[in-house]
Amino acid sequence: MGNDSTTKTLIVATLLCVVCSVLVSGAAVSLKPAQDLNKVLDIKKNLLLASGLATDVSKMTAKEVEEKFQVVETKVVDLSTGEYVDMDPESYDAVKAAKTPGQNYKIDSKKDIAHIKTRAKLSKVYLVKENNEVSMIVLPVNGKGLWSTLYGFLALAPDTTTVKGLGFYQHGETPGLGGEIDNPNWKKLWIGKTALDAAFEPVIKVIKGSVNPASANANSEIDGLSGATLTSNGVTGLVHYWLGNDAFGPFLAKFRATTSNGEGVQDEQN
Repeated sequence: MGNDSTTKTLIVATLLCVVCSVLVSGAAVSLKPAQDLNKVLDIKKNLLLASGLATDVSKMTAKEVEEKFQVVETKVVDLSTGEYVDMDPESYDAVKAAKTPGQNYKIDSKKDIAHIKTRAKLSKVYLVKENNEVSMIVLPVNGKGLWSTLYGFLALAPDTTTVKGLGFYQHGETPGLGGEIDNPNWKKLWIGKTALDAAFEPVIKVIKGSVNPASANANSEIDGLSGATLTSNGVTGLVHYWLGNDAFGPFLAKFRATTSNGEGVQDEQN
């Protein structure tokens, strides 16, 4: 069989493909633990940003992130009851559970204002502690924008109605338009806004144009993103969904009912 034969060429090509596949697969398997750790670290960084616990995480080492995160207590909540679940939060992935039959909950289309179709039955919540008291509640949120599903964190004061921060760690919105949800100046507009009304119903929303300071609803309105109406509407929808009774509503109600600072709800359910 000559060196230029079709058979020999196919054999060499097949062997080359097999060897490359083995090398790529081996690299993927060996790198997966590091990739998983980096993913968790990135989420923690973004939680620190959304909550205001850090202002610049770009140069923070893994050790510095973990040190900052020591004031954060992670719990798992049953969204249908608002009760804490006795399980290791580090072992639970709500994003994966939202896609897993038996672990997910199909959202009624009339209630699905976040346009996500399903969510996990359980969710993590993050309690930021200061002098052994809860100073902030950070909730993971997600929902559809224009082109992608937005994943982020909404931080609330212990009264559960005042926004302390908002940030997204994953999305595919258009840079310069919907991608402006990453703009630090826009995210600052959320701080101090009223998320829930006196009846604890979601009222905060991203409007079209700029907020009129003289408006009666100014404290629950956020400037719209220029040229990104659908992304703006998506942010409003996902925040309303996750603060509503079909998601974190029962947990927030239990938190308010037990104590003003959240310690009682922990003691009672632990």
